[in-house]
Amino acid sequence: MNSTRMSLKLHPKHGLLVVVLVATLFPIYWMVNMALQRSEDVFKNVSLLPSSITFEHMISIFTTENYLLPLFNSFIITAISLTIVMVCGLSSAYVLGRRSFSIAYNKSLLIWILLVRVLPPITFALPLYILMNELGLLNTKIPIILAHILVNLPLVIWFMLAFFTSVPNEIEESARVDGASEFTIYYKVVLPLVLPGIAAVTILSFMASWNEYLYSVIFIQSPSDFTIPLKLATLNSEQELTEWGKVASGGIISMLPVLIIAMFMQKHLMNGLTAGAVKE
Repeated sequence: MNSTRMSLKLHPKHGLLVVVLVATLFPIYWMVNMALQRSEDVFKNVSLLPSSITFEHMISIFTTENYLLPLFNSFIITAISLTIVMVCGLSSAYVLGRRSFSIAYNKSLLIWILLVRVLPPITFALPLYILMNELGLLNTKIPIILAHILVNLPLVIWFMLAFFTSVPNEIEESARVDGASEFTIYYKVVLPLVLPGIAAVTILSFMASWNEYLYSVIFIQSPSDFTIPLKLATLNSEQELTEWGKVASGGIISMLPVLIIAMFMQKHLMNGLTAGAVKE
């Protein structure tokens, strides 16, 4: 009887969970549905189940649309910008969280860092464009990499501040007594303790860089430098307005790197998203 009552009490929660999952996963399912159907069937028979199964769209985006090149460009831009962001962001957050400055200087510096994050990205587009144009770098990947660093660096600093400040001072003091240098304390003592936060902010920064579209539209001028979001936008042009199968296939493939990284780092991601908010 008690187990029956307990199941009845939990049933509404399970029902709400199912509703949330369906609402969240349905767009992804619908994208897969369109990717597996022939182009003529996408508009003929609108149904929850695909009326035909084909992989022509998946094959076509690689054979006719050269989708490997945008994948490679996105990977290079994301990898370089993410490496720079994590190296600079972690060290900056460590210094701001573990070292003492004057109160006015420390607060003003954090406000300026946060201001870069909260301002609309378009605010920095024109100054960056003028600067890159003067330097003759518009036809390279450097403007996009710098833009991604500008967007993600404040996120890493503010996200990791809570983790670094939660590490007990006694741990660093013990390492200093044992003769460890400042770099050794940072690299071998403190960083392993905040690994969940590093994993979480890495995934968040990776997704922000991988899916970034605004700066790609502004700075990229050659089709050979197209990233994934920009390539997907060109597939839905006036000339190819009905090629929804290609767009859906490209979207599915673009999700795979994020899903793979999230699967391998799921444990650290969940810990990182919750642990930094609690300070003992």
